[in-house]
Amino acid sequence: MIIDCHGHYTTEPAPLQPWRDRQLAGLVDSNRPLPGPAPVISDDQIRETIEKGQLKKQRERGSDLTIFSPRAAGMAHHVGNQKTSEQWATVCNDLIYRVSELFPKNFIGVAQLPQSPGVDPRNCIPEIERVVNELGFVGVNLNPDPSGGYWKEPPLTDKWWYPVYEKLVELDVPAMVHVSNSCNPCFHATGAHYINGDTTAFMQFIQGNLFKDFPTLKFIIPHGGGAVPFHWGRYRGLAQMLKKPLLSEHLLKNVYFDTCVYHLPGMQLLSKVIPTDNILFASEMIGAVQGIDPETGHEYDDTKRYVDQLGLSAEDLHKIYEGNARKVYSRLDGQLKKRGLI
Repeated sequence: MIIDCHGHYTTEPAPLQPWRDRQLAGLVDSNRPLPGPAPVISDDQIRETIEKGQLKKQRERGSDLTIFSPRAAGMAHHVGNQKTSEQWATVCNDLIYRVSELFPKNFIGVAQLPQSPGVDPRNCIPEIERVVNELGFVGVNLNPDPSGGYWKEPPLTDKWWYPVYEKLVELDVPAMVHVSNSCNPCFHATGAHYINGDTTAFMQFIQGNLFKDFPTLKFIIPHGGGAVPFHWGRYRGLAQMLKKPLLSEHLLKNVYFDTCVYHLPGMQLLSKVIPTDNILFASEMIGAVQGIDPETGHEYDDTKRYVDQLGLSAEDLHKIYEGNARKVYSRLDGQLKKRGLI
C-alpha cells in the first residue's frame, strides 16, 4: 500500500466559498445575516470534485490512500476571531469527513484546528476530541503561527501549547506542523511562509526540551522539512552548541519529515541526511506547485517519481510508502481494518 500522508482538499465544491464569503462579510457588517450552520453541498458535488481531481491523480500516479485535510491556505486563522475559526473549522472538517465516507478506501481525515491569534490553544481541544472520537480522524494540522506571518505566539516548546499536546498524547494522534496563508507582504505564502514555518518549528524543537515532557508526542514537518535537510550540519552543530543531545536522541524519536519536495536532487538530499525511519511519503496533492516541470515533462507534485528513483532497498521503500505512516499515525491501522484495507 502506498500512503500519501499530506493531501489537501483544494478542489472544494463551489458552494463552500460563497458561504465563507458571507461568514467574513458578517465580520465587517453586523447587519448582514450570518450564514447557516453549513453550506449546502450534495454528495454528487463532492464526488465530482474528488473523482476529477485527487482520485484521478491517485490512480494515474499509483498511490492508494491519502491522509486528507482541508486546504491549508484556507485555514486563515488570522481572519476574524475565535468564533469565526470554530465555525469554519467545523464546516471544513465535516467536509473532509464526508469525503472519507464517500471514498473510504482512498481518503482518511486529518483536522484543521480552530486556532486564532492570541487565543489559548486549549480552545482547540473540543474539536480535537470530536474529529478523533466521532469522525475517525487520525491526526491534526497545528499552525505554529496563527497570526499569518507575524509570529506572535510562543514557540511550540512553550507550556502555552501543553494542553493541546496532552490531548494529542491521550488520543494518540500526531500533529503536522502546518502554517496557513500569509498576511505579511514580506512572505509569499507557499514559497516563503510555508518553508519558514517548517524550518522555524524544527529549530524551536532543538532549542527546547519538549520531548522530555512528552516522550510519545509525534510531529510531522511537511515540505521535506523546509530548509532543514539542506542545512543538516548547521542544525546538528547548533544542537551541540546549545548542549543538547544528538538529534537522533533529542528529536528523531518524535519528529518526522514528508516527501513534498518537487525535484529529484532535493529528494536525494532528504533521503541522504534524514534517516529512512523518519521519512513519510507525501505529495501535497493537489498542492502548492501545479504545472509541468519543463526539465522532466512531469508534474512537479508527482513526488512518487522522485522516490522511485532513489535506488532504495525494498525494505526502505516500504517504510517510506507505508510502514512509517502506520507507525506515526497510530490510529491509522484501526481505520484501515475497519475499511477492509488490511
